[in-house]
Amino acid sequence: MVSLWKFFLASLAFIDHVSSTTTLTVSTTGGNASSPLLYGDGGIHGQLLKNNGFQGNSPGLTAYAAIGAATLTVDTTNPLTSAITSSLKVSVPSGTTGQVGFSNSGYSGVPVNTGTYANYFWIKGAYSGLITLQLVGNSSGTVYASQNVTVSSVASSFTYYETTYPSTQSPDGNNIWVLTFDGSKVAGSALYFDLVQLFPVTYNSRYNGIRDDVGTFLAQIEPSFLRFPGGNNLEGATPATRWKWNETIGPVEDRPGRQGDWGYPNTDALGLMEYLQWCEDMSMTPVLAIWSGLSLGGGIVSGNALTPYVNDALNELEFLLGSTSTTWGALRASYGRSAPYNITHLEIGNEDNLSSGCSTYASRFTAFYNAIHAAYPSITIIASTSSTSCLPNPLPSGVWTDTHHYLSPSGFISLFNEWDNVARTNGLGIFVGEYANTVDDSGATTYWGTVQGATAEAVYMIGMERNSDLVKMASYAPLLEHFDLAEWSPDLFGLNATPGSITGSVSFWVQKLFSTARGTTILPVTSTSNFNPLFWVASSTASGTYYVKLANYGTTTQSVTVTIPQATGMSKSAELQVITGPSTASNYPLDVTSNLGSA
Repeated sequence: MVSLWKFFLASLAFIDHVSSTTTLTVSTTGGNASSPLLYGDGGIHGQLLKNNGFQGNSPGLTAYAAIGAATLTVDTTNPLTSAITSSLKVSVPSGTTGQVGFSNSGYSGVPVNTGTYANYFWIKGAYSGLITLQLVGNSSGTVYASQNVTVSSVASSFTYYETTYPSTQSPDGNNIWVLTFDGSKVAGSALYFDLVQLFPVTYNSRYNGIRDDVGTFLAQIEPSFLRFPGGNNLEGATPATRWKWNETIGPVEDRPGRQGDWGYPNTDALGLMEYLQWCEDMSMTPVLAIWSGLSLGGGIVSGNALTPYVNDALNELEFLLGSTSTTWGALRASYGRSAPYNITHLEIGNEDNLSSGCSTYASRFTAFYNAIHAAYPSITIIASTSSTSCLPNPLPSGVWTDTHHYLSPSGFISLFNEWDNVARTNGLGIFVGEYANTVDDSGATTYWGTVQGATAEAVYMIGMERNSDLVKMASYAPLLEHFDLAEWSPDLFGLNATPGSITGSVSFWVQKLFSTARGTTILPVTSTSNFNPLFWVASSTASGTYYVKLANYGTTTQSVTVTIPQATGMSKSAELQVITGPSTASNYPLDVTSNLGSA
């Protein structure tokens, strides 16, 4: 029984005349299988306080301010752990009375919404009494949440406290988190605080999880996979600052963090197990990336020197897949996860065709591949580039390769047929791990994604979907930005501290439509017109749903008739979903002009 067929149509301009008529005839037989993993993404931790563990290179007192007569300094003589080696010293002058303490302004403000917040902190120093935690409007002084915690801390060690409390709604994002205590009880001395953490409700109420609003928004896309821990995030600026999986597991106070690759520190509180919990919560296939010996700064480890890193990758896989009788599997169980994870896909490195990595990647890839494939032959292994000059020759059977495209709109149009004539041999699969329109056709940087750019991406996606027997996975990148702290734009969606600020780019709505209208078989289509400016792909599901996706890259409307003459039991109704707008239209923070609508 045919229950539904859907259209995708994106137009680059509002126009008032029809330039041509096209008839598409969709066959109900033949075609090729479509990869069930085709659409995925690659996102944000729930913790709201900035610089909470003083990690990275010389973070100083970023985001902190003193309250009352207190003086703040970063202290290195009272480390919380061997990983968190600095703490916040709050000095109180002799003779002080009243409340003193400190505030944290978060990431350009603390989002304060109606709901329950969880607060965790460590304290060292002789103090018995109340500590007051508050969420406060920075300019208005309005208190949206307040909680007293009874503390009895000592000078010899840190003591851990946690609490939850309700909050009312703030009208904006200009808020701070405040911790105060009775200054008279500490006058002439100091208290030390570390790893202060503030969480709103998290997705699926996970401890140390991702933000619920972010997770819920992303889940609309119904992503199939998550590639983690990212691309450049994996590499590090040097081998020493690469992403180290074993420093992202266990209690957060045992995770040292590191200086990130984009100018800010990474706490690694969103670590290996949190990524995998995220995958399970959204029913995504994890695509695990491992360091391949290449760093962004060009630091390359190869030859015999690579052996410890190959062994480290095997240790990571034992941690994820090994029984609890193994060393690393037992460690996983000690962290609350007895059952092995389901790791089916693994990528060796990131963009090893860049940063002078090409000449050594074939040997580096082979070292990792041989060891991993021997131990885990069922894992699909992905090379980090599709450049044949960088790859082993021949490429081992069943290996996939990764392609990244950051292009102009015309660049994506020119690659519509990129995969049409690639030989389907030797188990090859293509992973388009990163793609996005980032410049206009003049070469000028595109800060906010446009309708033209998103339509060009849609044309390229139609080309991928037509070849999804070969193109196994594809993911737009980057995924998420903070509008006030962006290191890269455009991104798929973004936010800041303002209530309701999560805003999908035009590309987000294209991704949603393509991912949620997904067939299992790509069908042959005959047409009365050639491709360009109209592009199309048709698919069906085993249950009898037909999808037809179209993108109009022209400046005039296209009249389209779709027929499925061999379909039986066809419903008399169909659903048309449309994304359209002027070519330069963009979705700005809290100002969405182009999204998915029905017609």
